[in-house]
Amino acid sequence: MELEVRHLRALCAIADTGSLHRAARQLGVAQPSLSTQLRRIEQELGGALFVRARTGCRPTPLGRLVLSRARPLVTELRSLVTEARAAAVGGRQLRIGSTASRALAGWLRRLRRHWQEPTLHMDVSANALLRMVADGQLDVAFVHEVEGCPLRIPESLRTRVLIEREPQCVSLPADHPAAARPVVHLSELAGDRWMIDPAVDGEWDAVRRVLRAAGISPRVLHGDYHTAASLVATGEAVTVCQPTSPSRPETAVRRLYGDPLGVRLLLAARTDSELEGVYPDLADAYREVARQAPAYREWLEDLVPPGPRPPAPPFDGSRQTPMSLPSARYTATTDGRT
Repeated sequence: MELEVRHLRALCAIADTGSLHRAARQLGVAQPSLSTQLRRIEQELGGALFVRARTGCRPTPLGRLVLSRARPLVTELRSLVTEARAAAVGGRQLRIGSTASRALAGWLRRLRRHWQEPTLHMDVSANALLRMVADGQLDVAFVHEVEGCPLRIPESLRTRVLIEREPQCVSLPADHPAAARPVVHLSELAGDRWMIDPAVDGEWDAVRRVLRAAGISPRVLHGDYHTAASLVATGEAVTVCQPTSPSRPETAVRRLYGDPLGVRLLLAARTDSELEGVYPDLADAYREVARQAPAYREWLEDLVPPGPRPPAPPFDGSRQTPMSLPSARYTATTDGRT
């Protein structure tokens, strides 16, 4: 057996996800098939590359050595494919649609290495962006799907999931009693006003469902998330926010106990080649902002077992082709939800 690029990709996927199951989902193969492939690779190289345990897979010293050489090769191949695809379409301008995400800046910065200046169209409505891709007005759309409120994905689109379930946090005033702890129980927010943007597909339904399940009949303010930020800062409201959102002197971002709210982050395009041309840069940009968010980083550290592990959160699944981070389990019209 000779090692091929697909074998190197498999090893990187196992290391990045910390799990054979999640790596198989990322690669779009059956777990038994991936396990068999890993055994053959280990036989070829003469030693175990991962320590398997109930908590997941961790690279052995030999595994870390192999990964240190495999990762640059896989990255270079991705860059080659991306640049070739961009050249094949004559360096045309890439039209991106997105709901709000702190990963956007890093994604655009990376895309500029291979494309002409991308255009960006932002919207709070993921469904609206997906329709624009299907109609040819956008090339790709990066959107979030609120748990329990499925998006209406046109049949003509291909999708790839970046994060199967990103837990949503709460933004509250820095002097709120609950802000003194890293994890907030919903019962501690029973007396607060909640600021919700009803234009975000499915979000109000999901928040209302979660609060009612906790026995809370919320007082609600409807508005955009730019306004929400100022209201939270002045103590007028609390609001849902992404785990990558930064805390500020006047506000605090905290995890919700039990992670009752989640969203799925996905990329949509009309063809697989369009997806693959921009997906790696998006994944890298997301890892970057996830590492910079204390609340999210602590959540990820709680999930990932001690020992060597990938420097990023989990990415998972896909309607067509999935990817996953270690089980760390996201124009210009603007969506201010950051």
